[in-house]
Amino acid sequence: MTDRVVALRGATTVEVDSEEAIFPRVQEMLTVLMERNGLVHDDIISAFFTATPDLTAVFPATAARAIGFGDIPLICASEIAVRGATAMCVRVMLHAYTSLSRNEIRHVYLHGAQGLRDDLPG
Repeated sequence: MTDRVVALRGATTVEVDSEEAIFPRVQEMLTVLMERNGLVHDDIISAFFTATPDLTAVFPATAARAIGFGDIPLICASEIAVRGATAMCVRVMLHAYTSLSRNEIRHVYLHGAQGLRDDLPG
């Protein structure tokens, strides 16, 4: 199969709204997402991050840039505030080139985000 553009999902949570808490969790989420899907830096097209409204200490994209994503288009937005939603959560939609089929893609849900999308392969 030839490479095509896909969207990969990931999410993680933190216990504290601080740069020291957010940086390693975002970096872990991206690293695991790339490892599980056999991606390398040049496969990545862009990343769209959201953070729940209770996270205001740092942009998730800043954490991504710190591990080499500086030349990749990144954007952040605030997740909508839904009653009962997972708190202190950062999500990502990573766009990449891959030869993986849709059912081979492994999405990554870490820490308190593990139950968010049980319907997606992990």
